[in-house]
Amino acid sequence: MSIKPAHLVAVFACALLAVTACGPSTTSGDDDDDGDGGSNTCTVGQQRCSGNVLQTCQGGTFGDSQTCAQACDPQLGCVVCQPNTGTCNGDISTACRADGSGFVEVHCDPVQGMSCGASGVCEGACSPIAVGETYVGCDYWPTVTGNMVSQVYDFAVAVSNTTSTPAQVTIDGGALTAADVFTVAANSVAIRRLPWVGALKLCLGQSWSNCQSAHPNSARANGGSYHLRSNVPVTVYQFNPLDYTKPGAPENSYTNDASLLFPTNAWRRDYYVVTWPQTANLSPSLMAVTAYQDNTMVTITSKAATTAEGGAPAFVANVPQTVMLNKGDVIELGTAAADMTGSHVTSDKSVQVIGAHYCANIPDGFGFCDHIEESMFPVDALSNRYIINAPAVTTIPNGKEEMVRIVATQPNTTLSYEPPQAGAPSTIALPGDFVQISRQAASYMITANHKVLVAQLMEGSSVAGGTGDPAMALSVPVEQYRMFYLFHAPTNYTTNYVDITAPTGATVMLDGVAVTNFTPIGTTGYSLARITPLGAGPANDGNHSITGSMPIGISVYGYGMDTSYWYPGGLNLELVPIGRLVRPPAAVAP
Repeated sequence: MSIKPAHLVAVFACALLAVTACGPSTTSGDDDDDGDGGSNTCTVGQQRCSGNVLQTCQGGTFGDSQTCAQACDPQLGCVVCQPNTGTCNGDISTACRADGSGFVEVHCDPVQGMSCGASGVCEGACSPIAVGETYVGCDYWPTVTGNMVSQVYDFAVAVSNTTSTPAQVTIDGGALTAADVFTVAANSVAIRRLPWVGALKLCLGQSWSNCQSAHPNSARANGGSYHLRSNVPVTVYQFNPLDYTKPGAPENSYTNDASLLFPTNAWRRDYYVVTWPQTANLSPSLMAVTAYQDNTMVTITSKAATTAEGGAPAFVANVPQTVMLNKGDVIELGTAAADMTGSHVTSDKSVQVIGAHYCANIPDGFGFCDHIEESMFPVDALSNRYIINAPAVTTIPNGKEEMVRIVATQPNTTLSYEPPQAGAPSTIALPGDFVQISRQAASYMITANHKVLVAQLMEGSSVAGGTGDPAMALSVPVEQYRMFYLFHAPTNYTTNYVDITAPTGATVMLDGVAVTNFTPIGTTGYSLARITPLGAGPANDGNHSITGSMPIGISVYGYGMDTSYWYPGGLNLELVPIGRLVRPPAAVAP
C-alpha cells in the first residue's frame, strides 16, 4: 500500500450540558414582563405572562390563552422552568436551560473562574450564560482516535486565545501523569504535545507499517480522554498527529488529521455519525464517544457489527446497546468490514461524539490513504438547509471534486438542490440511512424536509488536481451561521483558503478589509467568495476575524505537499426547532 503525508486540521465549537430530572421550581413575574409598563394594548403576535398565565394579543388587547403547569416566560411561553435561574449547592448549580425545557447540573468550576451566584446560576466569563451556544468555550475533552501513524509523532492540541486577556489553561487526565498548567497570551495560539493514549490510537508502533494490519478495531479507555480547562473562553483543536515531518523520525507521519472540538456547554444527548467505509487496505471505519459526567448511560445503535476488543463489547448491526461511561471514559467502535456512517448515539447526559477513520482512501482505490476525524454536530443543532462549496486548489480555482454524504434523522426524508445536481439522490427512507453525491465539484444548496447531517470529504492527491489527501469537514447548517468569527489557519502550509458564504448583498469584512469577489450560488440568495492566499493574519500568528452585516458561514482549508486540512471556521450550536426550518436568507437570525 502506498501512503503519502496527509493533513493537519484546525477546528472550533459548542452547546448544552447534562440534564437532571429535578431542579428548582420557578415562575416568571407579572403583567409587566413584556416591558409595556402595564398597558393592555398590544400588537398581533405579542405575548406576556401574568403569573403562570400566558397572555397573547387578541384584537389589540391581551387575553388569557394558556395556564402554564410549571412556569411562564414572555418570549418562550409555557416552560418547565424560568431560563437563567437556578439554585446553588456549593459550586454546583441546578440551572434552568436557556430554552426553559428543563434543568441541568453545572459545575461552577473555580479552575474556569466560575462561582455560583445569587441567582443560582454560574457566574464568570466561562459560565454557560456568558459563552452561549457557540464554538467558543472553556471546558474541552480532547480524545485520541485510531491512527496507524508512527508513535514517534505527537498527539497535540492547539489552544487559540482571541481575547485581550491571558488564558490560564490546565490539561489533565488521558496519559498524563501530572497536570499540565500553562498560559496562552492574549490574541495568540499555544500548542501542547500530549502522549498517545495507546488503547485509543489502536496501535503503538515505530512505523506505520507496524500498524497497518496488527491492530484491534475497537477499544474502551476508562479515563482515556484529556480534560482541558481555561479561565477565559478559547477555541481548541486536536491534531492527530501534529507534525507530518519531525527530526529523527524514521519516516514522514503520512496520516495526519485534526478536529474541531466543542466545549461541554455545546454537548448534547442525540447524535448521528458520519465517516467513511472500510477501504481496500482494511483500515477500520470508526466512531468514539466521550462522557464528562459519571454514570452516563450511552445507547449506541451501530450501523455495522463490531467484535469485542480492547475492553469494548461486541455490537450487532442496527441493534441498540447501552454502555455506562464515567467522567473521561471513552468507547471507540470500529469495523474493518463495513461502514459506521449512520450509527446513532443517545445518552441520558451530554456526550461528545467523533466520527473517524484509521486511514481512508477517498474514493476507494485512489491514493493516498489518510486518517480522518471530526466532531459530530448534535441533532438539536442540525437543520434542513446547507450550502455546499467544493474545496478549491490553485490548479482548479472553482473547486476540486469532492464526496458529499447526507444522513437522515427522520423517515421519508426528501432532498432538493439549487442549482440542480445531475444524479443527486432525492430521498432517504429511514433515520440513519444516508446517500452520497460522488465526485462533483460545484456550489449548491441542499434543502430537505427534515433535519439532516451533511459531511464533505476531500479526495486523495492522485485524483484530479494533484493536491491534498483525504480530509473531512461537516457542513454548517444555514441556521447556525454567525455575524462574527474568530478563527485560526495554520501558518505552516503552502496555501490557505477561507470560503465565505453570505446572503447576496451582505457586507463582509476579513481582518478589517472588505470582501468583494462574491459569485451568486444559483437562485439561493447566497453568494460565495474564496480568499486565497490567506495570509498569516494581523498579528502574523494565523488568527483572523470575519464580520458580516448578516449571518454568514465560513470554511477554512489549506494544502502542503500531499497534506491538507479542512474545518468549519465556526458556528452557533443552538437548538433549531422544526418551526425555524426553511427560511429566506434575509430572515436568518444572528
